[in-house]
Amino acid sequence: MTRNVYTVRQVNAYIKNMFTQDYMLNQIYVKGEVSNCKYHTSGHIYFSLKDESGTIACIMFAGQRGGLSFRMREGQQIIVFGSVNVYERSGSYQLYAREIRLDGEGVLYERFQMLKRELEEMGMFSPEYKKPIPEYVSRVGVVTAPAGAAVRDIINVSFRRNPYVQLILYPAQVQGEGAKESIVRGIRMLEKQKVDVMIVGRGGGSIEELWAFNEEEVARAIFNCSVPVISAVGHQTDTTIADYAADLRAPTPSAAAELAVYDVYQIEERIREYEMRLQKALRQKVYFTRIRLEHLNRRLGYLHPANKLRDDRQRLMDIEEILRGLMEKRLRECAHRLQIYVERLEGLSPVKKLNQGYAYVQDKAGRSLRSIRQVQPGDDILLQVTDGLVRAEAKEIKEERHG
Repeated sequence: MTRNVYTVRQVNAYIKNMFTQDYMLNQIYVKGEVSNCKYHTSGHIYFSLKDESGTIACIMFAGQRGGLSFRMREGQQIIVFGSVNVYERSGSYQLYAREIRLDGEGVLYERFQMLKRELEEMGMFSPEYKKPIPEYVSRVGVVTAPAGAAVRDIINVSFRRNPYVQLILYPAQVQGEGAKESIVRGIRMLEKQKVDVMIVGRGGGSIEELWAFNEEEVARAIFNCSVPVISAVGHQTDTTIADYAADLRAPTPSAAAELAVYDVYQIEERIREYEMRLQKALRQKVYFTRIRLEHLNRRLGYLHPANKLRDDRQRLMDIEEILRGLMEKRLRECAHRLQIYVERLEGLSPVKKLNQGYAYVQDKAGRSLRSIRQVQPGDDILLQVTDGLVRAEAKEIKEERHG
């Protein structure tokens, strides 16, 4: 017969897996008395829970210390929320704590956790549903007790930051029987008053005193409100369902007023700073614009039609002067050449020859005589001299040879 033999590790792993798959053991509340509590230097807390029938080992890791709002000590009655699992090395099981509350708050805290998980699963705490808080408001609605530190803090902070903002107070009952109904009525009434933002809260207190802000009706009224809501419940260590449902959570009523009401004096200071920067920028703009205008004015003066006409006129005068010079030069050259021609012509002029003692000889028919063969003895000839005409007769013809 074959028998299955397992190692210790396999058995412990099997048992650990059984614990892990058990839903109840993964989310369990255990009540008991604190025993053997040790705060380790690593930040972990080791302790035991005991009652009249037995003991269970517990550990809270350093990363879970946010779920502990007090310092544990021997003998305290507490309720631990966490999971039970097996530590494989020793083969023992222990309670891994995620949150720890004193036993007096246990029942209410369990109700708080159940409602918180239910509303969270419904999406009421999702960031996409959070409405932005207006930066500048003129009317602020306040749902809180009419007498108490909370309303005084809100009034003082609001007046200090901006005395022009109007506060509309709904005097709500914030604890005890009828508190949740009073808070819901206040939220709905101020919503109808068209306030810009709403502060819902009260001063600090025990979980019982703050319980009205852990009611589902209050959470739904905040979630469904069309006006942005700032929750201001208790002190920084107190968190309620209203804080998760609100569009913004403030740790105290004073902080809520700081978040809701803008500081008008900072705005005035910012406006003065903007004014100075604007004036400086304007002066610089005027300065650079003036420089650019002067530059454009110079360009305009350079490109002005009058200047263009003056330049063209000057250029035409220069061209005219050049043409006149060329024409005079051309006339002088022509006059010089004409003089040469005149002199040449004068050298060839019969009149000038006549003036030099020569005569122009013609026959009686007026033909020029250039050779003795044109004349016969006894022919009449005409002699043209400088101052007149001489009629003569050819007496003798004599041929002369030159050269």
